[in-house]
Amino acid sequence: MRHRVFGRQLCVKEDHRRAMLRNLAAGLFEHGQIETTFAKAKAVQPFVEKLITLAKGSTGLNTRRRITATLTDRKIHAWAADPSVPESKRTNPFFEIASADSIEFNRYGEIRKAPRLVQHILTKVAPLFEGRAGGYTRIVKLDKHRLGDGTDLVLLQLVGKEDGPQVSGRRSNRRRSADRRTAYAAELRKKGSAAGSESAAAE
Repeated sequence: MRHRVFGRQLCVKEDHRRAMLRNLAAGLFEHGQIETTFAKAKAVQPFVEKLITLAKGSTGLNTRRRITATLTDRKIHAWAADPSVPESKRTNPFFEIASADSIEFNRYGEIRKAPRLVQHILTKVAPLFEGRAGGYTRIVKLDKHRLGDGTDLVLLQLVGKEDGPQVSGRRSNRRRSADRRTAYAAELRKKGSAAGSESAAAE
């Protein structure tokens, strides 16, 4: 029985679940969208939206400390300066990526200098939703299944800069049907106007 058990348990222990939600939220803030399972996306969605609401309220020291206590601060966008990452994957449609000159590695390949996650949330993520009261994320179901257990995969992304409902690039059936109806109505109007002009010429 689930008496007084709140939220999704995701079949893992509490510490594992907390760390997983933090990592999912950090990845979403860094990249703007992440691909995960439907259950994990539903679990991390309110966690992310509360952080964005907190970041929108103020950029002071107290807000920074509260976000850091909830979400572990770390260096981000190191992949923008990694030579092993292809050039086509160094772009981000959601945020302006830091230049490669601002990211430094030591001689062992470890990150020495890079943008910080909490600063990124306060300066780049929160201003995107300045006039929005809520609903900062959306879940898009993909036509994909995870290898192994076959669970449904979804795309969790920040709203505001998405291209449309079909992330895969295919047009939706509803849009295709609406276009057919519009084309058919335009053809009927053209036939009607042509018949009217012919009858007027005959008179």
